[in-house]
Amino acid sequence: MPRYLGVMSGTSLDGLDIALIQHDTRPTLLAHHYLPMPDALRAELLALCASGPDELARAAIAEQHWVELAATGIHALLQREGLSTKDIRAIGSHGQTVRHEPARGFTVQIGNPALLAELTDIDVVADFRRRDVAAGGQGAPLVPAFHEALFESSTQPKAVLNVGGFSNLSLIEAEQPVRGFDCGPGNVLLDAWIGQHQGETFDRDGAWAASGTLNEALLHRLLSDPYFAGQGPKSTGRELFNLPWLASHLSETPTLPAADVQRTLLELTARSIVDSLQQAQSGTAELLVCGGGAHNHTLMQRLQELLPACQVASTAARGVPPDWVEAMAFAWLAHCCLERIPANRPSVTAAKGLRVLGAIYPA
Repeated sequence: MPRYLGVMSGTSLDGLDIALIQHDTRPTLLAHHYLPMPDALRAELLALCASGPDELARAAIAEQHWVELAATGIHALLQREGLSTKDIRAIGSHGQTVRHEPARGFTVQIGNPALLAELTDIDVVADFRRRDVAAGGQGAPLVPAFHEALFESSTQPKAVLNVGGFSNLSLIEAEQPVRGFDCGPGNVLLDAWIGQHQGETFDRDGAWAASGTLNEALLHRLLSDPYFAGQGPKSTGRELFNLPWLASHLSETPTLPAADVQRTLLELTARSIVDSLQQAQSGTAELLVCGGGAHNHTLMQRLQELLPACQVASTAARGVPPDWVEAMAFAWLAHCCLERIPANRPSVTAAKGLRVLGAIYPA
């Protein structure tokens, strides 16, 4: 049975996730490896998310460093598992998103797949999002089709929630096309705010947020952003939700303790998810959570409190570790590309039709 590697670094920019899967009737996780993002590379990738001087050269250098890190991790994983490069059919490399503006017809992921093929001697499949955008779609989220393949449908509707930098939902219902969309900020504002005020990269267990008090007036202002009113298909990114966006709303609010802002940002994440889910798929029986947000105890508790009739659990409850679902998805997308299987879903992205996603860089 063919084995594939998936390489993913998301909008949180905390590190690279590498997942090794085997594909039979369903994808199975065999092994995984994590590499923390070096501070200098993280800072440069964050800077590239906004306009700046000499962007083309800086992006080219940054993606070289990103690929060198990925190749190091791939070789370490293979050595640990006693595998050679010949044992891997292909690498699905997401690269790093630095711009995502489907309304203007583009999305940009950097990751130099030619160099990755050269450094690993494994076929690389990359550039998954732009074909969907070219077909009139949002280019995101791409994981709903994988979630549908991984978590079988049942008589009761279920949803899969990925909480990375941003949160996205996959809505799975028997005999219905899978649907999905970005709900809004996941960890992106929480991470940025705690970084600014406490020098931490993330709020472990949501403990700092739990120490604060929810400010309903600020929450109301944040939720008044037009993005939250629209139903899917829709996708978003750092172009909209960032610290300047938050500052514009804080300027209308009397000075709040920093912990209260963190608590309100956590509520923004929770409420935007729950409001989206209830509008799009009422009666959801099970919400499976993956991504870094699955480890945020305060967020998971709030989701369950806001959805008392729904079972909220980590994907670990279904045998899939939450940290590796998205990297697994890009390994699966590589499989789909090589087999010429369409992997986008017009019901998710609003593309004009099904498309085979990705470009192949032979070893």
